Amino acid sequence: MSDRYVSLKIKRQTDPRKPAYWEEFKIPYKDKMNVISLLMEIQRNPVNAKGEATTPVVWECNCLEEVCGACTMVINGKARQACSALVDQLEQPIVLEPLSKFPVIRDLMVDRTVMFENLKKVKAWIPIDGTYDLGPGPRIAQKVQEECYPISRCMTCGCCMEACPNVNNKSKFMGPAPLAQVKLFNSHPTGAMNREERLDAIMGVGGITDCGNAQNCVKACPKQIPLTKSIAQLNRDTTIHGIKRWLGR
Repeated sequence: MSDRYVSLKIKRQTDPRKPAYWEEFKIPYKDKMNVISLLMEIQRNPVNAKGEATTPVVWECNCLEEVCGACTMVINGKARQACSALVDQLEQPIVLEPLSKFPVIRDLMVDRTVMFENLKKVKAWIPIDGTYDLGPGPRIAQKVQEECYPISRCMTCGCCMEACPNVNNKSKFMGPAPLAQVKLFNSHPTGAMNREERLDAIMGVGGITDCGNAQNCVKACPKQIPLTKSIAQLNRDTTIHGIKRWLGR
């Protein structure tokens, strides 16, 4: 901090059709600040480092506990959550950019619809019909629970998508997060009833064969989800499923 100020450099864009530009800010330093608190200071007093009045920076946040994934952005070149990015642990100037693998809505806010569409594509849920009491759920072995719990921590933040070189505007690859959810829901006794539908979905265009095994995703994931292990297991499952489907013709 220079003279107890925090230097910020933010990539901004007023409209998806307008060119991006950089704007710098100097924020009075306070103990235990995170990136969200810096953006809130700009919201309260939208004045840039030149002393010029500007517009508040647009971004998303919700839980402020690194659980919802809404505040994910690129901070000093790394995709991470702004709520857990502490100022004292960051080099200055702190450079903020929107995620590059999603369409920009404005400033640091992006449209992550594609992630949710891919979750729908792979049926990433447990189908339960009826409004009546279905009784107790099926028992799940402790070993299976221990394998599935880390995958269930996914918050659809987009860090794995940002880090994956196979997710780009020339590829239809759905990315690591939806693939891991296939592993999660296929492991559930009730979810397994739709196992073949999920495997068929990831064997199509943009599916598992588009994974280049760069393994960037597992390094970028803030929840330490075993993405590469899940994808490896799905490779085996889709291979067996494909052979059985071919033999059953």
